[in-house]
Amino acid sequence: MLNTFSPAYECRARHEPLPAAHTEFRYAEPPGIGLVRLMFRLLAAVSTEWAFRAAWRTFCTPRRLPRRRWEEATLATARAFRVPFEAGELACYEWNPRGRRTVLLVHGWEHRAAFWGVFADGLVRAGYRVVAFDGPAHGNSPGRLTTLPQFGRATQAVADYLGEVWAVVGHSFGAATTAGLPVQFNRAADGMLPRLVLMSAPGSTPAVAQRFADLLQLPAAVVQRMSRFIQEQTGRDAESFSLTQAAAKMQAGRVLLLHDCQDESVPFTEAQDVARSWPGIEFQPTTGLGHNKIMRDHGVIQLVARFLA
Repeated sequence: MLNTFSPAYECRARHEPLPAAHTEFRYAEPPGIGLVRLMFRLLAAVSTEWAFRAAWRTFCTPRRLPRRRWEEATLATARAFRVPFEAGELACYEWNPRGRRTVLLVHGWEHRAAFWGVFADGLVRAGYRVVAFDGPAHGNSPGRLTTLPQFGRATQAVADYLGEVWAVVGHSFGAATTAGLPVQFNRAADGMLPRLVLMSAPGSTPAVAQRFADLLQLPAAVVQRMSRFIQEQTGRDAESFSLTQAAAKMQAGRVLLLHDCQDESVPFTEAQDVARSWPGIEFQPTTGLGHNKIMRDHGVIQLVARFLA
């Protein structure tokens, strides 16, 4: 597959991804992280429980980023509607209501429906009806905190509201919630989702939590308390939500996995792990697109449109 950021790149066979760089993966450290780490060290020295509660609240609180001008233009072309969900309603958007098949787009952490603008436009041009929504605590949907299970329940609510869904495209956290829970589609029919696209998706849920813990330099006792809390709240261990465990649970006809070799948020090695664990998955690496540009690349959009056919 060619992409606009690296026109010389030629993708290998779908099960022969490019090797990941042999460097340690870590998030870029945000400004002021030293003070945050100091706060957690002090909390942990006084009480593991206090430190856990503060860490969990931070882990589950997405920032609501300022809306950009191009987002307004994206939403101006959509029909807005709302879907009842728990204590409120999810903000939803539809493009090309007369499209031949319905494609649901599920955004990632700290994104929102409007971030799909270029992607949605490409699928509309290919003739699809496109629906996206703002997850809990994101965009115009209510809430301040959210978790993977709650985000998955929100996706389930939208899927049930839509009825027949031909395909789902999930990016990052949205991909993890859709397949990791997993969400059930077309429940009034045979329960099979004909097409599923996973983009820039984390392969391991515990690895996501560990990267967060490493960034904040949380003591092991706090990390262990987070793991126990997940088990207590969901009745499942964190690993059971991982995409490396999803193949046997997700009812999908064909699955496409897209991940960039230079993804700065989710290691490429995790995509390789997912590809190895999921029989029949179609794995297409890219290069030069990172974690988010992959959503706006015209070569990627054309590839997905062909896959959805």
